[in-house]
Amino acid sequence: MLLMALFINSYAQKLTEVWRTDTVLKSPESVLYDASTKTIFVANINGKSDEKDGNGFITQLNVDGSVKQLQWIKGLNAPKGMAIVKGKLYVADIGELVQIDIKKSKIEKRYPAPEAVFLNDVAAGKTGEVFVSDSRINKVYLLKNGKFSKWLEDQSFDKINGLFVEDSFLYIGSKVIHRVNIKTKEMQVIQEDCGGIDGLEKDAKSNFIFSNWVGRIYYLEGKNITKMLDLTQEKINTADIHFANAIDLLLVPTFLDNRVIAYRLE
Repeated sequence: MLLMALFINSYAQKLTEVWRTDTVLKSPESVLYDASTKTIFVANINGKSDEKDGNGFITQLNVDGSVKQLQWIKGLNAPKGMAIVKGKLYVADIGELVQIDIKKSKIEKRYPAPEAVFLNDVAAGKTGEVFVSDSRINKVYLLKNGKFSKWLEDQSFDKINGLFVEDSFLYIGSKVIHRVNIKTKEMQVIQEDCGGIDGLEKDAKSNFIFSNWVGRIYYLEGKNITKMLDLTQEKINTADIHFANAIDLLLVPTFLDNRVIAYRLE
């Protein structure tokens, strides 16, 4: 019975590759699907991940992985996590949150973050608030009503990165997953031994999918963790993933491999 349980846990979920882009991207760190425009956005660092060099850009892909516009938005530094609120694309860019009007294809605003060192992932709530993690100083910032400021820090945080919002909770990924009540800021660890989370997502069944940057992707159902993908031998990274419910694809930016790979979850 024990062997059967282990077998089920190891093979209950798998990923099947659907497409991959050519190696035309430049250190793609984050990816995000916009159902309203049927466009995949890719944040390209194109240089060092903490250097303000102005080389960063956002790519637009079609849903089949073909390039719609390679350098759709230029003039960023080292863009990483992204979120969309009411037609605006919000991008973490080292020490500031950049607001882009999608329809106008134009940077509208830049929100400097006080004390920020390495803004990383971005997640948006249903009421329009935008949360941003800083992985080096272990703080979460919040953009609300036009004000961008520190929202949460805790001594238990350790290289926090991936963010995910569902209902009234913010989930924060690191070596563990914290769940935070957005209204009260009450916090608890709901999963340990996650290995250093980069991207943190949920699938259509509301189960977590998360990535480790070194090249691994995991599926969390209840307390059972399944390793679905391991590309470490191929030296292919799995950075800030995104599960696109509308097209049923898990989108994976491969960073140093300079691609985005799309998988079907089965």
